[in-house]
Amino acid sequence: MHPATAKTAPAVPLAEDEIRAALHDCYDPELACNIVDLGLVYGIAVTLDHDAPGAGIPGVPARYRVAIQLTLTTPGCTAQMQIVAQIENRMAAFESVSKTEVTMVWQPTWTPERISSEGRKRLGIDASVRRIGDEESSGRRATVPSGKSALVQLR
Repeated sequence: MHPATAKTAPAVPLAEDEIRAALHDCYDPELACNIVDLGLVYGIAVTLDHDAPGAGIPGVPARYRVAIQLTLTTPGCTAQMQIVAQIENRMAAFESVSKTEVTMVWQPTWTPERISSEGRKRLGIDASVRRIGDEESSGRRATVPSGKSALVQLR
């Protein structure tokens, strides 16, 4: 069969788990923890991109759009543009990703309870975190790689 007329099997769809694993390479620049373990990724959607160059042409691999719902530890966080750029650059490493869209989500509000157990280990905080404002909460100030300090509320 001539290469120009050869059909290839449809590409295996890009899985949400693959995207989530790749996002472990994206860090909040003010903390020594990735955005997944910090609990900043609220949602991931992967859809076939019918408008990608070559879409529908036999032999051209399928390409996908990736939509990521992201929050930050605080609204107005100065690291927003840097984190979004990291995500876009990391997704660009996938040949099958044609477009990445990051949408900021503010509800539900991020709280330290969203930090995974692995994230807690990396940040050196107790597994039981109280909300700021609880009467008996105590604080632990820690210096993060950027040289800034952060107050972490513990039980």
